[in-house]
Amino acid sequence: MSVNVSRRKHPVLLFDGDCAFCTKCAGALEKMGPDAEIVAWQFADLAELGVTEEQAADAVQWVQTDGTIRSGHEAIAAVLNTAGGIWEIAGRVILLPGISWVAARAYRLVANNRYRLPGGTPACARSSGESAA
Repeated sequence: MSVNVSRRKHPVLLFDGDCAFCTKCAGALEKMGPDAEIVAWQFADLAELGVTEEQAADAVQWVQTDGTIRSGHEAIAAVLNTAGGIWEIAGRVILLPGISWVAARAYRLVANNRYRLPGGTPACARSSGESAA
């Protein structure tokens, strides 16, 4: 999916600001120094970014300055790629054939169980059958 967001100077990473685990992870990503805005989706203009509330609630979303959108493990790889150094290498490794498949499943495992992880809260839990970011 792509939307015209060319007036943006930096890509945007959207995360679930209602989840303490996700917020802690977003804070850790910010400390890595990525060339990106890291914003809770609840405080973003999703329509301007071309992301639906359902997409944002399902997984982290990466919106490039050209409007290209990536989600889940690909969004994490993209934000790491902008941080440079060892983080950029990690971001590239995540997308390698074979590793990408594992990273996608690992992301979904963590996302679906984030309320059980350190920093997770009952607000992070989703009803059964529902995905999580």
